[in-house]
Amino acid sequence: MIQFSAQAAAFALAWALPAGAGEALAPYAVRSSAIEDSLTGEPGDPARGRAVAAGRDGNCLACHPAPIPEEQFHGDIGPDLRGVGSRLSPGELRLRIVDPKRIDATTIMPSYYKVEGLERVARAFAGRPILDAARIEDLVAWLATLKDDTEDGADDGAPPPR
Repeated sequence: MIQFSAQAAAFALAWALPAGAGEALAPYAVRSSAIEDSLTGEPGDPARGRAVAAGRDGNCLACHPAPIPEEQFHGDIGPDLRGVGSRLSPGELRLRIVDPKRIDATTIMPSYYKVEGLERVARAFAGRPILDAARIEDLVAWLATLKDDTEDGADDGAPPPR
């Protein structure tokens, strides 16, 4: 007889049931290559957004160089995020995170807030976005603070990138 731990049972259940079932995405409108309105109705928190960018949730550093000097091994296949807040409005940033294929159909960047029309999604993640609306707003808030090439976007005492 095989015994399963509670963790193994939870993992198996996650694969057996569609994840995120019943979770509704916040409605949004795309106008002029931007999503102007916050997905949550509230502004995001830049410090939490920086943590999303640096961490595994957003996994931004896998593809993008970013002004997060304490993290090593930034990717280089996506554009550098330094100064992005000067180049793009918060609404333009939001659309690029929510559904980047609306800007460039050939991009390899994933849609972080889309659950339909996707390919090769693991069963455990089907039906739920990579990031929830609050994390997207936090990420937008942080990216919007990146106004020049030397700014790190966080008031945490970290030195700017070299």
